[in-house]
Amino acid sequence: MATDGENSHEPAAHYDRVHSAWRLIMGEEFHYGYFEDPETPLERATAALTEQMIERAGIVAGDRVLDIGCGTGQQACDLAANLDASVLGITTSGSGVAAATRLAAERQLDGARFEQRDGTDNGLGSGRFDVVWVLESSHLMRDRKGLLSESARVLGPGGRLVLCDIIRKREIPFPEVRSRRAEFATLRAAFGDAHMEPLESYASDLRDLGMTVTDCSDISGPTLPTFSAWRSNVATHKPALQGLLDDQGVHDFVRATDILESFWRDETLGYGILAAAKRH
Repeated sequence: MATDGENSHEPAAHYDRVHSAWRLIMGEEFHYGYFEDPETPLERATAALTEQMIERAGIVAGDRVLDIGCGTGQQACDLAANLDASVLGITTSGSGVAAATRLAAERQLDGARFEQRDGTDNGLGSGRFDVVWVLESSHLMRDRKGLLSESARVLGPGGRLVLCDIIRKREIPFPEVRSRRAEFATLRAAFGDAHMEPLESYASDLRDLGMTVTDCSDISGPTLPTFSAWRSNVATHKPALQGLLDDQGVHDFVRATDILESFWRDETLGYGILAAAKRH
């Protein structure tokens, strides 16, 4: 769940606080998994989700890739190492940049660099990239239109955008929001101040920006077993996690996975992936 501080619910501050704990729970890839079956190991499932992104991005050797909300830097480093891409990872989290830079140095990768920038106002040159990669960070950005417009701006003609994230699958009436406010507070405590939108809203905004949407897929089913896998890792690493999150933090995380799992099952929330290309 890659993210973009004085307030503990602000994305950068929240990410800095939970970074070490999430590595134990979510693994090195730091995001949801794509499970061919519920027994698939989490490491294989998270790698499979990355492969879903790679397939849609069509990355080839020499492509200039912007990874927005780069998390641990794992995907950026893998893209540089395995596909010979030149990758710039950006995040508003200082600890995220430091961790990702260390990882690239450990792997002796010159093709992966990391900078502290805002994905909704990145300050990078127009037309500079061949691919924009947004893996599970957009739900923590309030200015969703800013994210998409900046992504389109930095792509050159024919450039590709690929994005996956948690999505809202139905409108939630205000009385329901009020009755479930304790659940939403738990989600906020565990995962930060998230704002989910329908998958089609992403696609519509990209079309308005002159992009051609080439894929728009709901993959809620294959991502559902992620919650069980995370809970299993919490149980395995509980003593270490209590030192990083404290007892309440661990409890909040487990409770949050239960809530999210119920939202997946009743089709309140889910997971989507889309790809788009900039017209020539």
